[in-house]
Amino acid sequence: MAAAPARRTLLRTTAALGVAGAVALAPASLPAQSGGGPVEVRVGTNPDFTRVEFAGSVGSRAAVRREGRTVVVRVGATAAPDVAELKINPPAGVTAVATRAAPGGTEVVFILAEGADARSGRADGAVYLNLYATAADAPDAGARPAAVTVAADASADRVSLDFDWDRPVGAAVFRRGEAVWIVFDAAAPAALPSGASLGPVTDAKVTRGEDWTAVRLAAPKTLAVAASAEGGRWRVTLAPTAPAASGVRLVRDDESGPTALVAQMSGAGRAVWLTDPVIGDRFAAVTALGPAKGLGAGRRTVDMVLLPTAQGLAVQAVADDLTVSADGDLVRLGRPRGLTLSAPSAALETAEAPTDTPRRAALPALILTDWSALPAGGFTARHDALQAAAAEETMQAREDPRAPIEARLALARFLVGSGLGYEAIGVLTALIEDSPAMAGEAEVRGLRGAARVAIGRLAEAETDFANASLSGDPSAKVWQGHIAAQQGDWAAARQAFAAGARAVDQFPAAWRARFAASHALAALETGDLAATHSLLAYAFAQDAPAPDQLAARLVQARLFELEGQGDRALAVFTAVARAPLDGIATPAKLGQTRLELARNAIKPEEAAARLEPLRWRWRGDATELAVIRTLGDIYLSQGRYREALEALRGAGRRLPDLPEAVELQNDLAAAFRALFLEGGVDGLEPVQALALFYDFRELTPVGAEGDDMVRRLARRLIDVDLLTPAAELLQHQVDNRLDGVAKAQVATDLAGVYLMNRQPEQALQTIWATRTTLLPTALNSERRALEARALADLGRFDHALELLEADNSTAATAVRADVRWRRQDWAEAAALYERLLAGREGGALTPEEESRLIRAGVGYTLARDPSGVARLSGRYGDLIEGARSAPALRIALDTGGEVSVADLQQVTARADTFTGWVAAQKAAWREKTGASAEPGRSSDTRQAAAETSAAA
Repeated sequence: MAAAPARRTLLRTTAALGVAGAVALAPASLPAQSGGGPVEVRVGTNPDFTRVEFAGSVGSRAAVRREGRTVVVRVGATAAPDVAELKINPPAGVTAVATRAAPGGTEVVFILAEGADARSGRADGAVYLNLYATAADAPDAGARPAAVTVAADASADRVSLDFDWDRPVGAAVFRRGEAVWIVFDAAAPAALPSGASLGPVTDAKVTRGEDWTAVRLAAPKTLAVAASAEGGRWRVTLAPTAPAASGVRLVRDDESGPTALVAQMSGAGRAVWLTDPVIGDRFAAVTALGPAKGLGAGRRTVDMVLLPTAQGLAVQAVADDLTVSADGDLVRLGRPRGLTLSAPSAALETAEAPTDTPRRAALPALILTDWSALPAGGFTARHDALQAAAAEETMQAREDPRAPIEARLALARFLVGSGLGYEAIGVLTALIEDSPAMAGEAEVRGLRGAARVAIGRLAEAETDFANASLSGDPSAKVWQGHIAAQQGDWAAARQAFAAGARAVDQFPAAWRARFAASHALAALETGDLAATHSLLAYAFAQDAPAPDQLAARLVQARLFELEGQGDRALAVFTAVARAPLDGIATPAKLGQTRLELARNAIKPEEAAARLEPLRWRWRGDATELAVIRTLGDIYLSQGRYREALEALRGAGRRLPDLPEAVELQNDLAAAFRALFLEGGVDGLEPVQALALFYDFRELTPVGAEGDDMVRRLARRLIDVDLLTPAAELLQHQVDNRLDGVAKAQVATDLAGVYLMNRQPEQALQTIWATRTTLLPTALNSERRALEARALADLGRFDHALELLEADNSTAATAVRADVRWRRQDWAEAAALYERLLAGREGGALTPEEESRLIRAGVGYTLARDPSGVARLSGRYGDLIEGARSAPALRIALDTGGEVSVADLQQVTARADTFTGWVAAQKAAWREKTGASAEPGRSSDTRQAAAETSAAA
């Protein structure tokens, strides 16, 4: 929970820096170097600079001064702030950091490198110091937008205004009633000339927003407006005459969503919404870069008014929800449910269709039975006649954009009614390519959508039926219900079928049967069994082809299964499975296999052998996902983990848009969780488990579960001393998947693994690279202890001790004792080990306590302190008997008795601290992941591990 306050702190700090004119912080990490006391020091880095904050009741009142290359932070506390991290690892651009006493306080001194720079300030209740490696990186806090120079050249009936910007900016220039508006997409002060210097302009006002500047000139309507641009200069001229503007083209867009108008305007900038001070309504000015281009003639629709412009675009909104957005060279004007525009065919010439051609249906997405009717000459004669008429009409349309489209639509109706979907799509797509506005014609969309459904292109058909021209049409709703059922979106299917109920009976019998079967399946999946019975009865009553009857029988078998009539369901599934149609036989075979497996009529191996060919036999819809989900469950039950995960993942990648894909992804995530979080792969060798994890690592959940999953796997690797793979596993988590406190926690574990693998440099880099603010106290202590141990392993004993100077935790004391031992500071090491023993509870000595007692005794002996040895002997002498290392303890505590050379060698061996620390780390890993001793290890092995721990 510490990450959220830290994030809020950064946001507030960034805002404060923005107000001050400084560069906004990139995401930085700010680790707390000391606890929440009077002086709290935080350090954070990002690619541009390092930030040091002094917070707390005293630190927040710190004063900063600069003396050449020296920056001094004076803190009103006699106790020196904890800046050990800064001393050991100075920020970029700083050569040294030191503390020194000052009257009534302490000073922290930063020595800047040659060419470095610093900025200071106060934000979020703290004093901050931003340190830059080079002065060029430091922001110019005094930068302000340059004022715009405005020059006027006026006479009695004309005026020209020159706006000189320091860079090219976008502009919009247009007349609105008695006023001329000049809008720029940048904000800067602009002082206009006044009085007679503006000629016919009677009033001029400047308004400025956060990122725009607008000028309103009151001028007679008899004056025309022109605009021109050259570099950063815009010239606006008001005169009795002006050349007509051009360069902005409006086109209708029915393809990319709800019906909209798109203005093609090169260099389009942004839409600036303004309020007219006289009328009080709102309008949008869309700016564009030079050279000048405008809309020569205005347009009016039900939803908006497009004003004539000399530059850019001006939109007066009539509808409250009108949207204006610029993207590249296109400006889109629309509404959430589409603009209200007349049908594209309304602008075309009308043509009388021959009486024997397929007639237009009452609804735009209907298919009529008589469309496929054939004359005496048969199919070929009918097709050739319609095609010839369509070709002639196409040639006419290329010469006359207003030519009719009736002959081409007649051919498309015939093809759709005859089941020739591919050919119908070709005719309709060619029609749209010749006349792009026809993409908004309702019948064109309805016919093409029907043809696409017939050939299985459901996603493309869905786009056609979603067009605004078919909004609310009941025949289109029937198709949408059928598509939703085929895609497994049962609730949407039922809703759409209900909206189109009055149109179903107007379709041919074959389509009525198909729609009824789809609706019945949706009712079945949503638990409405009564509706399923009624819809199946309707489907069976249609004079439909055999494949459509079999599709309804397949739904009937599912109904029997849900009603507990297993025998009847199995009989229907078996009969339908023999059909020579893969689209029907595949789900029937799946249902048959499921039932027989549930009844133990077949073994899982046989069920998998049946389903494996089915996953390749029928692909691309919900049936494939159902087959793969069933197959994955069988593979998991057999322990075939890799096959299960590969099958589930492959289908999810190929069919991500189907509703069942969400359930499949849930299955995949659940299987991965069961394997790596609930012990499913514990039977595999650690290397095999690691390989499986790497192959499917993208399934690792973000957050606590993923962290725990990786820890468990890393623990198994650590237990068998595969430290390098364990480090790689944790490094991936740190680099790619985690942030904040969670990242710092895993990085701490990673640093420990690096130390176990004798890689102190990597351990230090890991600790330093994951500093963050507001970490829990225990985690901060653990990180300091690991950092100190790494410094000690590199021979930097003084730095290690300095880092732990203010830390009296048990972990820090243990590291401090080990450092003293390695430096042969026997007396101090022995005292520290004795202090660690002081807090022990009663009972026998643990292996770790035996180790500390041995070191304390040997340390006092080497320091020639017999009183210390005697004190230890008096306190712990009674615990020697029964101890694991009794001979070594007798020698260390000098209790007398026969001592052999082997005993001396044993004590020397048990002075090796590293082996014991590694064993303790492994034990800590097992405790963190909730694991006891490794399942396959013998009691002798566990005993040996315990003795190794005592050897430290």
